[in-house]
Amino acid sequence: MAEPPVSGGEPAGSAPGMTETARPGAERSGDPYLPEHGNGGYRTRHYDLDLDYRITTNRLTGKVAITAVATHGLSRFSLDLAGLQVKQVLVNGTVAKFNHAGHKLHVRPARPVPVDAVFQVEVRYAGRPRPIAGRWGDIGWDELTDGVLIASQPVGAPSWFPCNDHPSDKASYRIAVTAATPYTVIATGKLAERRRSASTTAWVYDLPEPTPTYLVSIQIGRYDRIDLSTRWPAQRAAVPARLRRQFAHDFGRQGEMMQALQRFFGPYPFGEYAIVVTDDDLDDPIEAQGMSIFGANHIDGRRTHERLVAHELAHQWFGNSLTVADWRHIWLNEGFATYAEWLWSEASGGASVEALARMWYARLAARPMDLRVADPGVDRMFDERLYKRGALTLHALRRQVGDERFFQTLRGWVAANNHGTVTTRAFTALAGRHAGRPLTDLFDAWLYAAPLPALPLGRAL
Repeated sequence: MAEPPVSGGEPAGSAPGMTETARPGAERSGDPYLPEHGNGGYRTRHYDLDLDYRITTNRLTGKVAITAVATHGLSRFSLDLAGLQVKQVLVNGTVAKFNHAGHKLHVRPARPVPVDAVFQVEVRYAGRPRPIAGRWGDIGWDELTDGVLIASQPVGAPSWFPCNDHPSDKASYRIAVTAATPYTVIATGKLAERRRSASTTAWVYDLPEPTPTYLVSIQIGRYDRIDLSTRWPAQRAAVPARLRRQFAHDFGRQGEMMQALQRFFGPYPFGEYAIVVTDDDLDDPIEAQGMSIFGANHIDGRRTHERLVAHELAHQWFGNSLTVADWRHIWLNEGFATYAEWLWSEASGGASVEALARMWYARLAARPMDLRVADPGVDRMFDERLYKRGALTLHALRRQVGDERFFQTLRGWVAANNHGTVTTRAFTALAGRHAGRPLTDLFDAWLYAAPLPALPLGRAL
């Protein structure tokens, strides 16, 4: 696909020595599932977001300063942004020409950016944000009855800020949000500052850990703020006042859960953990970096949905600290988080891991066997069978190598890839090293073949 012209009608030719973005397709990430999301030619290092949001009119005014490093000489480059109007773009402090078409913002800097150079892009923009419609429904910035929810996985981040929207491109963030004072703003990161004026309050969050765009989030609502634990890691919650009593029971074992998952996987990878409960119902909980978001329907005072609490907490290790290099590897997020549900069930006195594995094995055996866990295809990224068969893959590994080597593998996997990107092949190679022997047959059957294999005999767990 030819690159569209930039504003001002200049021809699409490149400056001497400019390579990557002079070629068609540089506005694509190369992701095998979602190639149009993400961009070539650079890697981001830091996003500095200043947002002013008017809740009653759903009006967002934003400025983002992006620090990036050029992986090729850049005569032009692109960012992802959908549905908002760009007012101005500067590159290294100088006004740049731009063209905004669809969900791509194409930028031509006044002077080309040399390869390996660190550069800064500033984008001023405004509009009424709305979710991005797609095969998974509406994703991204979403208005609640009285507030805002952001659920960006996998492609919703461009609904509210210009970015390089690919999971492998991780950066640090500073997020400042100004909103009406009666509302609480919870963003990914640690609250660094809160400035109150006559009618509005500015909330400033710092997120130093490398974070992919889809895990950056803002939640706005009329919330009570609750300290769940002052021990490391700090655990906090934002909850509607009407749900505080039920929340206290449903999340009463949050501290125990955090300690249990650290025993299984290693230290919690962030400085704190935030839980947000919206005043609206949600189809599914949502994970963000250092944060999980639940709907009012997930709070009933009976711990009905506690497995989901464990699932979302586990994503802080698997998905957030360890982020997939591309979307083919999503079982490394969802299979691991599902297995964490089973581990917590047994640790908290519920059904054993073995019982849950047998139950889900029987259910999967009765369903179509046309999914390959290590490469499910874009339409099946969130198929329930991937979640459960991914967890069963881990259980099969555990049966074959035994508990000691299995948990050494999980903790070694987390430690070796802290705040990095991961692939299926890297995990299977590490598991083989911990086992002391090749595990090719096991992983070929469970991850790369569609038929459901037999569980290894091993020992009863």
